[in-house]
Amino acid sequence: MPDQTQDRFGMTLSTSSTAAADAWQDGIDRLLSQNHGPDLKFQEAIDLDEGFAMAHGCLAYWYQQRARPEEARETVKQALALASGVTRRERQQIEAVSFWIKGQGRDSIALIKVHLAEFPRDGLLLRLAHRLYMLGCSGAGSPNFPPEYLALLKGVEAHCTDDWAFLAEYAFAHHETGQLDKAMELAQRSLDINPTNAVACHSMTHVHFERGDASGGEDFLDAWLRSFDAPASSYVHLSWHLALFELAQGKYQETLDRYERYIRPSVVAKSMSTLNDSASLMWRLQMYGGGPAPKPWEEVLEIAAPAAERPGAAFRDAHAALAFAGGGDHEAMAKITSRLRKSAEEGDSFAREVVLPLVQGIEAFANENYAESVRLMEPVFPQLVRVGGSHAQREVFEDTMLEAYIRAEQFEKAEDMLRGRLKQRESVRDNFWMGRVQSAQGQTTMARSSFNEATKGWEAADSSAPEIVALNNLMGV
Repeated sequence: MPDQTQDRFGMTLSTSSTAAADAWQDGIDRLLSQNHGPDLKFQEAIDLDEGFAMAHGCLAYWYQQRARPEEARETVKQALALASGVTRRERQQIEAVSFWIKGQGRDSIALIKVHLAEFPRDGLLLRLAHRLYMLGCSGAGSPNFPPEYLALLKGVEAHCTDDWAFLAEYAFAHHETGQLDKAMELAQRSLDINPTNAVACHSMTHVHFERGDASGGEDFLDAWLRSFDAPASSYVHLSWHLALFELAQGKYQETLDRYERYIRPSVVAKSMSTLNDSASLMWRLQMYGGGPAPKPWEEVLEIAAPAAERPGAAFRDAHAALAFAGGGDHEAMAKITSRLRKSAEEGDSFAREVVLPLVQGIEAFANENYAESVRLMEPVFPQLVRVGGSHAQREVFEDTMLEAYIRAEQFEKAEDMLRGRLKQRESVRDNFWMGRVQSAQGQTTMARSSFNEATKGWEAADSSAPEIVALNNLMGV
């Protein structure tokens, strides 16, 4: 066994090089806080000790996270080849990463649970658990992952209350289970320890979103990003959140400018890892505006293209469908639908019950067949969490079904959905939509009240924004 050093929690690292261990620790901290260059630090550790299995394993994790699967597979092979001479803790960590890279999410999460029961401070595996659970049925195999993820973190809480990385993960699990005040407290504690922790900032952002506080969320996130030298991969997703805050306030031009500068695929070399952000924002802009997308779809279609033929996570497929449908790529849409239908016919109940009807419902919406879109998507809605992602990310599908209800003139269903959403949090757009529903049903007084609420909420909006123009037209302004 190689000579040993220790990480910052006193856990053994199988390397004789203190410099390699220090570089690895720096890389881990950068990875867990989503800062610049964890890969460079892992490579530095490997250069200092080419037999350092954990450095290879963590670099493999980074490649997989950045949607570079071939490099991830090759690098994790190297890590496994070196793992015979390391501690059981290190070997299990590498094995859990290997399972993930090979698409064996259930095996990975099973090993993570056993591992964390003995080694609760292994931050990389806490982060890997987050990624697997966020893939829903495609990752950890969990049909309702937020409470399971929270339970996993509760099991290690007693050992990790001083760890900024754990506190940020714990905050995320709390807001995804509706515990917003606790989530805010945990995220703030994490930021107090490590102010440049983008994961904690992300959780603070989600709390603002769940509270319907677009203005406060914009103020917080804009200020934080200005002081954060973020890598493009982190900056894209946080910029997507900021764009949603701007769009919620009717600031269309600011949203478009942010997309152009920080979110469009070319910002991060057209990586598949940014598909979710670019496709969902473009779809929202097109749907809310009621006309063609204000930006070209070509770059988004380019990164979505592999999903047409190659199996992948449901969350990826659903966002690829937004791109294919929104961008009018009928050939790619036909291919992804055919692939999912084949999986469903071969006994894949997840594809049959959730992914295929969701993709078909998105296509029907784009084809202006709104009643068919409702028919397909309605059974999916109660189990939408199975697709994975955060609530903020899944809301694009909720909004699509709600808009389909309205355009299909199924006003009672739209009103029921809107009342449920407005009970959960304030939303200017939901007030506007409620006014549309009430107006269509001849409820003039109630519609006027809803439109007035929307007008007050959109005080900072661009006067030429499509939704503002539509609101003014409905109010007879």
